[in-house]
Amino acid sequence: MTSEELWKKSGFIGTYEAWSFGEAPDELADLVMQGIKTATCSAYDLYLINNEPLPKAGDYSIILNSNEEAVCIIKTLKAYVTEFNQVSQEHAFKEGEGDRTLDYWRKVHIRFLTNELASVNKTFDENTKVVCEEFEVMYR
Repeated sequence: MTSEELWKKSGFIGTYEAWSFGEAPDELADLVMQGIKTATCSAYDLYLINNEPLPKAGDYSIILNSNEEAVCIIKTLKAYVTEFNQVSQEHAFKEGEGDRTLDYWRKVHIRFLTNELASVNKTFDENTKVVCEEFEVMYR
């Protein structure tokens, strides 16, 4: 199903963004559908470079799988910018990946953010700003 078809079927009114999760879109979308993954993060610099607005509470997003098919609709509950080294254990747990510890989260996200930033000729360090977002599934 396309994003447009899912949005229409949901009956929601307004605007949305459609996107997939970075390195493992199918696995992470599945965690969202199971209610395990209720948070995500991304590199702050990418929003600046791409001149994209930061997510904010009340925003709707359609999560896509690796085939760009719409999986579900989420609503942002909370979004904030912080330094990588300030991301909390609580946020890591809400991301729902691996064993849900901060150590696991840091290991995976150091690699992910290093690659993402390298694609725009930026470097990652522990003080790199990240955009943390918490959400809930509104429609499956």
